[in-house]
Amino acid sequence: MGYVFNFNDARAYNSWVTTSRSQIEANLESCLMLDMLKPIQGESLLDIGCGSGASIKPFFDKGLTVTGVDPSPYMLDLAAEQYGQRVDFYRGFAEDLPFDDNSFNHASLVTTLEFVDDPGKAISEACRVAKDRIFLGVMNRYALKGIERRLKGIFHHTIYNRAQFYSVWELKGMIRGILGDGVPISWRTVSQFPVSSGKVICNLEKSDIVQRFPFGAFAGIVASLVPRFRTRPMTLRYKTSEPTGIAT
Repeated sequence: MGYVFNFNDARAYNSWVTTSRSQIEANLESCLMLDMLKPIQGESLLDIGCGSGASIKPFFDKGLTVTGVDPSPYMLDLAAEQYGQRVDFYRGFAEDLPFDDNSFNHASLVTTLEFVDDPGKAISEACRVAKDRIFLGVMNRYALKGIERRLKGIFHHTIYNRAQFYSVWELKGMIRGILGDGVPISWRTVSQFPVSSGKVICNLEKSDIVQRFPFGAFAGIVASLVPRFRTRPMTLRYKTSEPTGIAT
């Protein structure tokens, strides 16, 4: 089941997402998600672990039909206040999604794997309900900010005490363990530099070369779902003719 955000967690998160620093980070992450996933207006997307709806916004603004699922009723209340009836929200867990196979074009897990018990099962479920691509966005284990967050959790109680951090290589290994070695995978990172509103830094952050460094605070990875077919052996039945003579 993993860790479910309580009322205090939801309130603290909602306060944080409104700060100017978080807005800058969110903009970089949104640009990365859209650039990597390349969704088309009118397609559908399931945001797994949608929280208060911050990760839904770039897809909603792009014109996608978005559905959100999250185990926390407090986070879902915040999301519903923001989107109302324009987005469908469900309460559920990433490891056991309440949707049929191939229900959506895409699925995304943005800072969700950090708080689940079984990340492999969560990724497998995302691959099951999506038919085109999945996007995984995580707090990078090898980023300076990731190290800072873990150290802070040693001395103070924060939500990061509950989080499991991942690297790009760990995520690639999980995906290939589920979909096979031949699945197309791409990755990038952002927030390589200290948060700044300067245009030079913003332009650097959006550079393809800079995003190929594996040390940004936010790592994104996309897997294209290749159709797979299950086969089972079938018994071939045939009738032999009666022998009429001795074979020579």
